[in-house]
Parts: sequence; structure tokens; C-alpha cells
Amino acid sequence: MSISAFSQFSMPLLMGSSINAWSDWLTGFNPMGIPLGLIILAAIPLVFIAVYALTYGVYGERKISAFMQDRLGPMEVGYWGILQTLADILKLIQKEDVVPTSADKFLFVIGPGILFVGSFLAFAVLPFSPAFIGANLNVGLFYAIGIVSLEVVGILAAGWGSNNKWSLYGAVRSVAQIVSYEIPAAIALLCGAMMAGTLDMQKITMLQSGDFGFAHFYLFQNPIAWLPFLIYFIASLAEVNRAPFDIPEAESELVAGYFTEYSGMKFAVIFLAEYGSMFMVSAIISIVFLGGWNSPLPNIGGLALNTWTSGPIWGAFWIIMKGFFFIFVQMWLRWTLPRLRVDQLMYLCWKVLTPFAFVSFVLTAIWVIYVP
Repeated sequence: MSISAFSQFSMPLLMGSSINAWSDWLTGFNPMGIPLGLIILAAIPLVFIAVYALTYGVYGERKISAFMQDRLGPMEVGYWGILQTLADILKLIQKEDVVPTSADKFLFVIGPGILFVGSFLAFAVLPFSPAFIGANLNVGLFYAIGIVSLEVVGILAAGWGSNNKWSLYGAVRSVAQIVSYEIPAAIALLCGAMMAGTLDMQKITMLQSGDFGFAHFYLFQNPIAWLPFLIYFIASLAEVNRAPFDIPEAESELVAGYFTEYSGMKFAVIFLAEYGSMFMVSAIISIVFLGGWNSPLPNIGGLALNTWTSGPIWGAFWIIMKGFFFIFVQMWLRWTLPRLRVDQLMYLCWKVLTPFAFVSFVLTAIWVIYVP
């Protein structure tokens, strides 16, 4: 690649212009006429999910859990055990793809795929920076809420198709849990959409931009926003089956639940989808309440901290860091709180979170109407 060709690609990206400027550039280098730029843009979220799940997801959770339990975690493979995840991948690739004889083979095979697709599709509407968003839908937030429901189909297919009573119990628990907690989660996100006046996730992020950094974020602009913020974070834990809402995977009761019969790469795909969903819900709460790719640093005096830390590259850094923070909190809670019983789980959803979500919705509406 010549220097002039490289500059034609890099300058639009660094200057913060539209993603179409360099998508068209990539397409121009494709002699077959296939939209190469679109293929690469579609592959970026997939590569990100894979890299994140292998590094911060799996390895990070092992080290964080080890630190909280006063042990070392993986240490043998690579420096500080950093290559342990790669070793596990090689092991899973070599494992035999076992399908139980009495299982429904079609549902058994397609279940992990539906789980992964449901997690992957949500990344299409996440704005990673001012210059990068896969699909800038005007109903992006509504799409992100709805696509989570697809995971229910994958979990139910995996549990039912396994023809295993523990897997079926785990799948039914998960369906009841996810469908229930979608209600307070959706209402909480609608509070953020009401403050922004749009469902476009890129516009929601842009409306939280400003020289004062975090002071423009909806979480700090509206005193009521803390309530839907906490409601969505709690409900998101239930939607991705994280502790204390991990009863669909209860090892002590259901021997890992809906994926008991899975091994090899199917097992890996299920966990890849789970870690992808963890980042997805963390990114959504960051976009709606914490400014998304906006820098939290303010311009103070003669220091233009917000200006210096803004732009396409910095934007991707900020939203990833905000997402990683919430993932760390999810891991922290896993090793801190005990698992809820099924009755406690439903009580929390229908008698605590849902009523408070409606209250926050009404209060947010009053605030938006009567407070400038």
C-alpha cells in the first residue's frame, strides 16, 4: 500500500468524518466487486467479541475471582498464566463433538448458534465512536432491547434439545427470568430515551456531549436518573444470567443447567455469547446514562481535557473502558452475593423493580416536561 493510499484511508478516520468515507475506500480495492468494506465493518464486532472474551472476559474473570478468594488463578501457561485461555481454546477445538443419542439433534446443534447470533446482532447498533456505528437506526435502542429476546429461543432450544431434565429445568428457569426482567429493563431504558427525546443511540450519545464532560451525562443531569440506572443494571444481571441471578446455571442444583450436555466448541460458543452479552448490556447502560463514547473529563481553566480526549479513537477507548468497568462490577458481584431462590427472583422483579420502574418513568416524564 502506498503512502498516499494509506493517507486517504487514515485521515478521514482520524479527523472524525463518517465511516462511509473509508468504507468506500476499502470497497474500491476489491477487484471482485464484493463490498469488502461492509464485510470488514461487519467483522469488527465479531473480532472484538472474540478478543474481549478471550482476554478480559475469561482471563480477567479468572484473575479477579482468584484475587477475591485470596489465590493466584492460572499461573503456569505463559507469563502470569496469560496464555491459559488460548490453551483452553486448543483443548476445546480438539474435543470430540458429542451429540447425545436421545437428543433432538437439530435443536441441540442450533441452540448455541441462536445464542451467539442474538448476542452478536446487538452490536450492530452500538455506537463505538462518533465515526463508527454498524447500523445507525433511528430505533436503535428499541432494536437492542428486542434482540435480547432472541437468546431465550437459543437457551430453550439448547435445554429442550438436550433431552436432559437438568438442562430443561435450567432452560425453563432462564425463559421465566429473562422474559420477566425485560419489563423493568425496558422501562428503565425508556427513561433515558425520554430524556433524549429519541431512540437513536448515536443521538442519545451526542446529546450528552459538552465541555464539562461527565456533568452532561444524563445520570448527573437528572436526579431521578439514578433510579432507572440502578433498575436497569440489576435487571441486566438477570438478562445475562449473572450472579446473583444465575439460577439457570446453578451448578449445585442443575449441574450447569441448560448447557450440561454440551462440550467442545459448542460449549465455547455458549460462553462466548454470554461474555458478549455482558459487554452488550454494559455498553447500553453506558450509552444511555453515562455518555457512551463521550469523554468524562471536563475542560477546566486552561486545560482542555475534554477536547484533547475526544474524537473517534478516544471515543472507542471511553466506551470500551466504561463497558469494562461494569463487567468488572458483574464479576465482583458474582463472588460476593449468594444465589437467589426462584421465588426471591420473581419477587424482586414483579414487586420491587417493576413498580419502581413505573415510578421512575412517571417522575422522569414530569421532570422532562416541567424542568427546563
